[in-house]
Amino acid sequence: MTKVVIINGSNTRYSRVTAIQEKVERFFSAQCTTIHTIHVHELPAAALITANFASEAIKAENQKVEEADIVVILTPIYKASYTGILKTYLDLLPQKALVGKKILPIAVGGSIGHLLALEYALKPVLAVLGATDIAHSVYIIDKQIIRLEDGSFAIEEEAINRLDVELKKIQHIVAVN
Repeated sequence: MTKVVIINGSNTRYSRVTAIQEKVERFFSAQCTTIHTIHVHELPAAALITANFASEAIKAENQKVEEADIVVILTPIYKASYTGILKTYLDLLPQKALVGKKILPIAVGGSIGHLLALEYALKPVLAVLGATDIAHSVYIIDKQIIRLEDGSFAIEEEAINRLDVELKKIQHIVAVN
């Protein structure tokens, strides 16, 4: 069975990034995969800030990443880059933690002007962690994710279609191997 880890680098569960996380979880659930989501902001702050590799919480999450076949990395884009919260966790992954894994970077940003933040800021860090099979990034403008009155979200069809293309590609690659 395929194992998927989603690393959510948002600072809250109530962001538009969570809408994308839920969409990704629904996709992989329908594919009979095992899914584990890491909400980085919920990890012990002291362990993140002090780079405490010995933290039991950090070691447990790193073990999930090690066991994964697919790693989906979600982040909002702030100040033309992925979040510092995400960076603190990526810094705690072992040097070659992403070797042999299929990686899908996804970001939600305020404007198309930050589209390349994933390419120029996040992908080099993923490569240092050993990622060699990185799917095409999916960048979604935040206004394509509408917060509904009940607190849930609706995602515009165009964004869903782009996301589905990459999810299907990555799932197919893993199924074939």
